[in-house]
Amino acid sequence: MKAEPTPARIRTGLLAYLVAGLWFGLLLVKSEAVSWYRIQEMFRFQSFHMFGIIGSAVVTAMVSTALLRRFGKTREGESVHITPKEKGNVRYVAGGLLFGLGWGLVGLCPGPIFVQLGAGLWTAAVALVFALLGTYLYGLFRERLPH
Repeated sequence: MKAEPTPARIRTGLLAYLVAGLWFGLLLVKSEAVSWYRIQEMFRFQSFHMFGIIGSAVVTAMVSTALLRRFGKTREGESVHITPKEKGNVRYVAGGLLFGLGWGLVGLCPGPIFVQLGAGLWTAAVALVFALLGTYLYGLFRERLPH
């Protein structure tokens, strides 16, 4: 049986997540990944700056997933099982098109909305409101949607 984490360990873990989040946000701002102009350049194929950032994120995720599958454990020794995904190209294409359309129209990805707000780009608040609305609507219709 695994021992419960102590309050000090929980605080240390939360602090590590806070520092990692702040560092990630700083990197997004400094790399201009939260810039509306950079995003528009990407969708117009005028600049490949964002494709490099996205590509590095994809490679990082691939390596992380491969390591999790290979070792099957967290750092604390907890078992990790990654469930294989069902084939469903149509839903991935449809979801990707919908996501990309929203990304291109609004000019920001949902991931860095809070980074943009923290950087003083208050137009991201509009995207945050609609992201929350979309999440709420998904919750309402989840049972009727194909998964």
